[in-house]
Parts: sequence; C-alpha cells; structure tokens
Amino acid sequence: MSGTWTIHTDGGARGNPGPAGIGVVVRAPDGGIACQGGAYIGEATNNVAEYEALLWGMRAARALGAKDLVVRADSELVVKQMRGEYRVKNEGLKPLFLAAQSLRRGFDSVEFVHVARAGNAEADALANAAMDSRDVVGDAPEPPAGASGRLFG
Repeated sequence: MSGTWTIHTDGGARGNPGPAGIGVVVRAPDGGIACQGGAYIGEATNNVAEYEALLWGMRAARALGAKDLVVRADSELVVKQMRGEYRVKNEGLKPLFLAAQSLRRGFDSVEFVHVARAGNAEADALANAAMDSRDVVGDAPEPPAGASGRLFG
C-alpha cells in the first residue's frame, strides 16, 4: 500500500531498571490500525525498552510493506538520537541505535516525531498490558529478538 505509514511506539520499566514492556501501534496510510501489540521484555531500563519498541515497530511496518514512515514516540531521547540531535553516549544503547539506523535505511523516508505522553496512549496501554501479563499481547507480528539479543515473551 503506498502512502505514509505511522507507528506509535512506547517502552517502559517499572523501576529503572525493572520489569519492562513495549507497545507498538502501526497505522496504514488510510489511518486504520494495521496491527498493534505489546511484549514483556524482562528486566530493562526505560531507554532500552523505548529502543526495543522502536525496533519492533519498524520491523512490523516493513513486514507490512511500508516504504514511507512517520515514527511517533514520547521518548525525547530516542527521537533526538535518531534525528542526530543527541549523541548516543550510553554503551548499552549503541547497539539498539545502530540496529534502528540500519532498519531506517530500508525505508524510502522516515520521520521521527516527539509526542506528549497523552498522544501516545495506545502504545503506552499495550506496553503496560504486556508488563501486567508478562507476555505478548495484540496482533502485531511476533516480536523478534532485538539487537540486544533480548528474548521477548
């Protein structure tokens, strides 16, 4: 399907680090939800969870045939790092950042937009549902192991 796809991503940890989950909502160019899901990722920091959510969302959008993508996330750190406005200083985030940059090259265009938490409520709810159930929720393609080697579900 041609046109611009949109993904909303969110990651969180209860404690930092602590039990963590990720949430993703992928919207087709017509605005309809193409897929959505959440996954428990074990013990992680908030920032690792945010990147894992980004990776899953980008992979899901690519699997659905997206060529042009807008990423909406409430993590200012991830958005500004992906835009090149912040350097990636944390060694633990570098492999995740590099994996996201690699995925980015598989799209014709990718725009990263920082949104307020209220504008990311669906992805946040999925991340929390995954943390509550300590499992995978929703219908997004099975979350792959992230660049960190972390196993999902």
